[in-house]
Amino acid sequence: MNLSMSRANANTPQTSKNSFRELQLQIEEFRQKRDDLNKKTKDFINKLQTIDTEIDKHLNTAKLDYKKKRDHWNNKVKKLKDKKNEYKDLLDKVFDEKKKILQKSKKGKKTNNYISVRQIDKKIDNLERRIEIENLDIMEENAMVDQIRDLAVIKQNFLAEQQNDDLFKIERKIQIVKINLNKIYEQLNKWSTKSQDYHAKMLEIYQTVNELREEKKALEENLIENKKAADAYHEKFLSVMNKRKKESKGRQSNYPSKRPRSPKKRFSPRNAELEKLKQEKLATALEKQKAGRKLNLYEARLILESSKGYNA
Repeated sequence: MNLSMSRANANTPQTSKNSFRELQLQIEEFRQKRDDLNKKTKDFINKLQTIDTEIDKHLNTAKLDYKKKRDHWNNKVKKLKDKKNEYKDLLDKVFDEKKKILQKSKKGKKTNNYISVRQIDKKIDNLERRIEIENLDIMEENAMVDQIRDLAVIKQNFLAEQQNDDLFKIERKIQIVKINLNKIYEQLNKWSTKSQDYHAKMLEIYQTVNELREEKKALEENLIENKKAADAYHEKFLSVMNKRKKESKGRQSNYPSKRPRSPKKRFSPRNAELEKLKQEKLATALEKQKAGRKLNLYEARLILESSKGYNA
């Protein structure tokens, strides 16, 4: 019996030594995993800060550059459209004046039965074409030449009369208004194109911002999950450290013991930021649940964990 007890006592130091070595290995393992996860947490935060910077940069470009220029051209287009409407109204009035003059001229005297220079020119062209293509004798051709000469005189007289004629004046006015309208339409097209281009660039920027926000949301969820895992390994690390201290105290009972300090959980600004972010995500998830909207897996997990904490 004494022999058995001697063997048991001899094995005890070896068992204690093995246990202490295992605890040391666990400490190194948990510390390494915790530190790796903390490094990932830092990387996540750096990525989030980079995304925030990019979002701010894109929004400033959209608002201070593209939106400002788009609004500038929109205002110019609006003013030019008002001017276009004024000219269209003026053109309608001028056409009404022309109509009244034509109705009045039908009751008056016509110059040699011709009412326009175009009509005289058409008559001259027809005569000249007949001389070129028809087989005329000399008398017929001379008669047509005389007609052309007479028409030319009539045309000159007609033009002279038109200089002081109301119809001539109104026709000139119509031409001027039409020219101005065409210029306005051309300018409207150019300015509208510029406005549309800046609007398209602004929408493209906002699309990029939306994509960055989605990326940020995914990173924030990964950040919280990663931080929870790091905290879990830290708790394991502290637990094994306590066990090792107890083992060390048992092995060094002959030495004056030092009062172990209770580990305190560090509370850094980064932890506060993560907790704030987690609470914001939880509030969003609760709002979605209240509105009857579909929750993603992460949001459902947040609500479940919150519920467990409250019941505890």
